Amino acid sequence: MGARFDFPIPYGWYGVSLSRELALGEVRPLRYFAQELVLFRTESGEARVLDAFCPHLGAHLGHGGKVTGESIACPFHGWEFSGEGMCTRVPYARNMPPRADGKQCIYPWPVIERSGVIWAWYHPQRVAPMFDVVEVAEIGDPQWTDFRVYDWTIATAIQETAENAADAAHFLYVHSSQDIPRGEVRHEGHQRFARYESRTPDMDEQGKLDTTGTRWRDSLLETSNNGPGQTIQRFMGLFDTIQFGLVIPIDSEHMQLRFCFIQRKDMNDVQKMMAKGLTDEISRQVEQDIPIWENKIHLKNPMLCDGDGPIAQFRRWFSQFYAPAEDSRKMRAIT
Repeated sequence: MGARFDFPIPYGWYGVSLSRELALGEVRPLRYFAQELVLFRTESGEARVLDAFCPHLGAHLGHGGKVTGESIACPFHGWEFSGEGMCTRVPYARNMPPRADGKQCIYPWPVIERSGVIWAWYHPQRVAPMFDVVEVAEIGDPQWTDFRVYDWTIATAIQETAENAADAAHFLYVHSSQDIPRGEVRHEGHQRFARYESRTPDMDEQGKLDTTGTRWRDSLLETSNNGPGQTIQRFMGLFDTIQFGLVIPIDSEHMQLRFCFIQRKDMNDVQKMMAKGLTDEISRQVEQDIPIWENKIHLKNPMLCDGDGPIAQFRRWFSQFYAPAEDSRKMRAIT
């Protein structure tokens, strides 16, 4: 069987780690974007990502490398490299090798640490970032909780999981929803916005839900996508919850999906219970989706009907994050 997908890894910002997962002076190997990388935090607290292999004799900096000041030292011979990819020291050499002296020896990935996440910019031609990471003001706010994280590794491409947001009809058959969600969707360049309104039973001051069917409260779900790697969902109404979605390509057919939830701390016990039920239900729905994602193929020209939702519109928006095929072939020839 050939590849199930023939599109490349889309460019954008991707959350390669939560900030809390990388301690001061820590070094971690990463494998994302079909590449070996090293993530480390310098003694001043800066998060850095470099290509993994030492240009001296090819050791992987993420396996045994050590932080020395603002640099990382290779575990094989102790050569040191800054977060900008410059060789800063060869401990046993009298002179800096000419190929390393004052030159960038290892590719430094663009990195931003924002909203509790370490973001790395991926582009197949290593073009500089073309848009910014969206900051979520509530993350880190003392009135909101820390992340509750759900994590999956899935054998699929990231467009396939993202397309679920536009595939309205699947909620009936995969998730046993009572109806098809409908909402307003708009696209603005690299961003996509959706808004869904609904009604939920009201809650009194003692935290009791109305069971008479006579008192209702309006609830709202607002979703925004910032490129292919950052999703923000705000659930507002009976309780406030924010879902921070991190989508990271491992290679063209495997990905990591992380849902990070935060909630207001001032909710009563019933609201907290309902908010926890929401996050667990979203996790359950992902588990229902995974067998579909891991066994389907991508059809470029699917046979759609008028009840499917804006799938074609979504695909046109998502396609902007694929670098032109001609440029990708040139890049492969160079590397």
